[in-house]
Amino acid sequence: MSDDWYYTHQLAALSGFKLVVLANRIGCADEFSRMLHDSLADGLEHAIRRTRSILALERELAWKPDPEGFAAFLLQGEQECLDRFRIILLDELEIDYFTYEYRINNGDWHSALSADCDGIQICYPCTIDMTEAELGGLGPIIRDISRETGIGISAARVVYD
Repeated sequence: MSDDWYYTHQLAALSGFKLVVLANRIGCADEFSRMLHDSLADGLEHAIRRTRSILALERELAWKPDPEGFAAFLLQGEQECLDRFRIILLDELEIDYFTYEYRINNGDWHSALSADCDGIQICYPCTIDMTEAELGGLGPIIRDISRETGIGISAARVVYD
């Protein structure tokens, strides 16, 4: 991030990848594939908006004095959010090991505890990565996005054992 043009490059790369995803969506044969493309395009749009916000704050700091440091504080926060940003294409699993609960895609919390005459059992679901066949033409695009921009992309589904 020492490069003065880092976020300009990020914006250009993210915008270009969004166009590639939308163009690739045209060749989708089924609704599931279109949904994955739409999720990726939405995630890229969110990253583009955050990058534009960073560029606007950088311009503001370059042209206006910031004696209170408020704009610098906002800029640092936006940069940290973009650094941690991830795109989740299908399912997100969140597990709370202290309360033995889990939730899928920010839904309701479910208990992983069950009890019967044999004792207590704790059973959490898990995620498995989608195969190349399931991703189709989106697989290479996802790898290119992650390599070029550093944004992590999760393409996994929740399964119950």
